[in-house]
Amino acid sequence: MFGHSNEPVTFARDCRAVIIPAGDEATLKAGTHGFITQALGGSFTVYVEGNLFRVAGVDADALGKEPVRPPKLADDASDEDVEALAWEQMKTCFDPEIPVNIVDLGLIYSCTLERTESGNRHASITMTLTAPGCGMGDILVQDVKEKVELIPTIESTTVELVFDPPWNQSMMSDAARLQTGLM
Repeated sequence: MFGHSNEPVTFARDCRAVIIPAGDEATLKAGTHGFITQALGGSFTVYVEGNLFRVAGVDADALGKEPVRPPKLADDASDEDVEALAWEQMKTCFDPEIPVNIVDLGLIYSCTLERTESGNRHASITMTLTAPGCGMGDILVQDVKEKVELIPTIESTTVELVFDPPWNQSMMSDAARLQTGLM
């Protein structure tokens, strides 16, 4: 898929996964054989018995891989530093069927931070999907939320999924268009 080799894998333990593109949860049992077709942003797309599954980075050990390490932030980090790290974290989120991160795809419309009463931060993110009926929408929203909340000082995140303006290919970065052959 998309120029990636199909790396054989045997699950070392039972592992939570998400069926692509339906978005339904499943458990892949220890001893299950499959092939990693995409490994981007710390999550994995695995082909098992005719189906594609997304395995989160926190479960990488089930595939014999290193789990994803949380991001680091300097003690004296400014709001701008934290916002820049939030954008970097969102660049680790991938549509499991497209080998381009969601920021370069143009799916993130905004990311703003505000201080909370505790002195930490709340992130508000507005995003869209390449297609309104995408079954992976909830999964991508959750991925964004979880990865941004890994950032020290961000105590909560709201991700709003919108379809206005509708996404189109012109919202993709030049690098994304080049990678997908649309340039």
